[in-house]
Amino acid sequence: MEDFNKENKYLRAKERVEHLRKFYNNLTSYILVISFLAIINYWSNEWRYMWFLWAAFGWGIGVVFHAIGVFHLNPFFGPGWEERKIREFMEKDRQEGRWE
Repeated sequence: MEDFNKENKYLRAKERVEHLRKFYNNLTSYILVISFLAIINYWSNEWRYMWFLWAAFGWGIGVVFHAIGVFHLNPFFGPGWEERKIREFMEKDRQEGRWE
């Protein structure tokens, strides 16, 4: 049982690291692409109309929601919410005799 718990913790940590890596890749892409679009915008019309901000805003919303998910910043489903709900359902099933 202890080996199972260690393996489970390892797999959860590995999954978390993968989510972090994907977020940082997304953030890096966002910064590079928006910077490139800003340079093109400046070269094409010297900031008379800053159209690159539309792309920055749209993609930025996605980056913010990605960060909320990765860093568990959601006020409704905070850290440990899923674990608490699993334990709650398992306890309810145990009390009703479904696990015996």
